[in-house]
Amino acid sequence: MDERVYDTKKRPVWCPGCGNFAVLTALRRALAELDLKPEEVVIVTGIGCHGRMSDYVRANAFHTIHGRTLPLATGIKLANPNLTVIAHAGDGDAYAIGLGHLPHAARRNIDITLIVHDNMIFGLTTGQVTPTTPQGVKTKSTPFGNPERPLNPLLLALASGATFVARGFSGEADHLKELIKQGILHRGFAFIEVLQPCVTFFNTYQLFREKVYKIDGSHDPTDFEAALRLAQQEDRLPIGVFYRVERPTLEDYFAYAMSPPPALRKPQAPDLSKTIERFR
Repeated sequence: MDERVYDTKKRPVWCPGCGNFAVLTALRRALAELDLKPEEVVIVTGIGCHGRMSDYVRANAFHTIHGRTLPLATGIKLANPNLTVIAHAGDGDAYAIGLGHLPHAARRNIDITLIVHDNMIFGLTTGQVTPTTPQGVKTKSTPFGNPERPLNPLLLALASGATFVARGFSGEADHLKELIKQGILHRGFAFIEVLQPCVTFFNTYQLFREKVYKIDGSHDPTDFEAALRLAQQEDRLPIGVFYRVERPTLEDYFAYAMSPPPALRKPQAPDLSKTIERFR
């Protein structure tokens, strides 16, 4: 399928050089190569610069409130499991105001894909500290340097029970496309962290190009302890699939209530006879 099928023809308003362009390109190409029809896909976005993704991908889309992409995506998937549901969030969206939802989506193993655009800064509000801002970095809200150690999203996802954990880099769009394809094809909760510099308020492109490397074939993605060790590396930053295992999904455990799922049930006219009788 031609990736242009997913182009809404709207001109992106992101800053020139923003990592969101690469994520958008990787997503469209992944959907096209998987031959998914736009009507079979739902994009859910939160608040932040990434939120425009729902405007630029021609598919079903919801742009929800801050930090609430996962509850909405979960509801959509339970209502109609036939849909491919992809949630997008920023680091502020996923790891600050929306953090309470991530561990639960991971442990439930709902069959959706979460792509976190982690630029380590609140870009939309012009540069405040987020949970993944490195310690010591000066931002508008930490003018003397961030006093806190950053959150490690990969460790959080692994510890919470995610069955697919990966990290990509917006400077490696083709590699990221393959990760997105694998995440979509994975049956269960797929967590994809994307290192995505904010060229305007926290430009980390040079740093990432020096530290990022691709995980090679010697890593066993079913080895949980090996995944934990990789996720703790700080001197260099591995990208690729850290962990992948199969486990029953939330939909499997809900099978008793999903035959058929709510969105696939035939609507029936309500019985109003008793109500009408009251007014006779």
